[in-house]
Amino acid sequence: MSINGNWLRVSPDECERARNDLDWAHGVARAERGGDSGRWAGTGKAWNGFDFLLDRLGFETPLVLGAESFVELPDVEPDSAEMFDFMDNLELDWGYGPPSYLTPAQVAAAASQLAELTEDDLLRGVDPSELQRADVYPGTWDRPGELSWVTHCLPDVQAFFTAAAKDGDAVICWLD
Repeated sequence: MSINGNWLRVSPDECERARNDLDWAHGVARAERGGDSGRWAGTGKAWNGFDFLLDRLGFETPLVLGAESFVELPDVEPDSAEMFDFMDNLELDWGYGPPSYLTPAQVAAAASQLAELTEDDLLRGVDPSELQRADVYPGTWDRPGELSWVTHCLPDVQAFFTAAAKDGDAVICWLD
């Protein structure tokens, strides 16, 4: 089983509805996933590597995991027994916890930053062993070509966030 990164473009009104009805939003996400409407995009298993490379460059917006929470999480360590108990009892789990989101302003900021990036920028000065030492999922960074496997998604991510920003959309972010 793999962990995959996902995004869903939603209008500000839809984002507000999602804040009050995550089951509705989850239904929309399932319906849009893999469709050709342009509302859904994903990084597949490259999500953690992509996040690591963006963070390394000082990318300001938490693009992969989102910045805003739909669900108030307890103030405990992420890997604690309390957090695992909370997550086990959470009815709003979309796969690996609840989704989060980026506001339209955060989407616009991300699109602007992404527009300036190239695949070479993401790879410049990166040693695959950095990702291995940081325990970045999926943990296969010692294989040849793994970093380019992550960066190949950049053009699609740029197009997705550019379109979302142009339309004034928010973006729901989740792992499944």
